[in-house]
Amino acid sequence: MRDEGWLTAVVERWNPFAKIRNDLFGFIDVLCVKGNEIVAIQTTSGTNVSARIAKIRSMENSIRWLAPSRRIIIHGWAKRGPRGKAKRWCCRQVEVLKDREIELGQDETPIPLQTL
Repeated sequence: MRDEGWLTAVVERWNPFAKIRNDLFGFIDVLCVKGNEIVAIQTTSGTNVSARIAKIRSMENSIRWLAPSRRIIIHGWAKRGPRGKAKRWCCRQVEVLKDREIELGQDETPIPLQTL
């Protein structure tokens, strides 16, 4: 998102007493702003994207969040690559709308480890 010109901030926090992570409004890990547009990012493993969609859909906060200038996108991270070759981190992006999901594609660009 930063490479695309977005102002980003990690809004997920570690709760040391409960030993769990707390997301902003229960579903936002990273908040991104560009002009008048605000994107809430939920980050997860590649195999957990559908569970995150179900979680977000079940939350009243996420329904209230969605507006013309506010979006929710899930980033599902997984190592991908041909059999027998080095695997690279790839990000699958799915946008959650009020009535459906949109597959935004998959970034197959190698991601440096320090940005994960």
